[in-house]
Amino acid sequence: MSKLQEELKQRVPFGSREQEAYLALLRTADALETRVEAKLKEFGLTGTQYNALRILRGAGSDGLPCSEIGERMITRDPDITRLLNRLQKRGLAARVRGKSDRRVICGKITPAGLKLLREIDEPLEKFGREILGHVSQEKLQQLIKLLELVRSGSASQSQL
Repeated sequence: MSKLQEELKQRVPFGSREQEAYLALLRTADALETRVEAKLKEFGLTGTQYNALRILRGAGSDGLPCSEIGERMITRDPDITRLLNRLQKRGLAARVRGKSDRRVICGKITPAGLKLLREIDEPLEKFGREILGHVSQEKLQQLIKLLELVRSGSASQSQL
């Protein structure tokens, strides 16, 4: 019986290695996300809000159109407008009209958003090392490559 079977209290073997790998990936992602969400809650943010703020910080002073923010998100959020509204209400982001096309709405990070990210950066980096620190650098690099391989296969499948 595999460790995952024990965790899921599954009595029968998985139908295939692919099924087991897929479920292991989902289980691991959920475990990591749960821990990171709990840490971000200390700063009054969700993972989605944090991701959006990091994207806006990286965009610089011009900001980004909502559609591009959505494309850059780690997990897809179909309603970037509502996400920006929540960040705007807290003073962490602003929405402005595009410079070249006034019909386009761009999201920008505010000074308060930048300040919050600066407060979060170090504790979250340390937290990341705590979560994955038991895995060697070599194994982490292997994991990154394997995950890239998995994503590249699913990207080619989704284009069919």
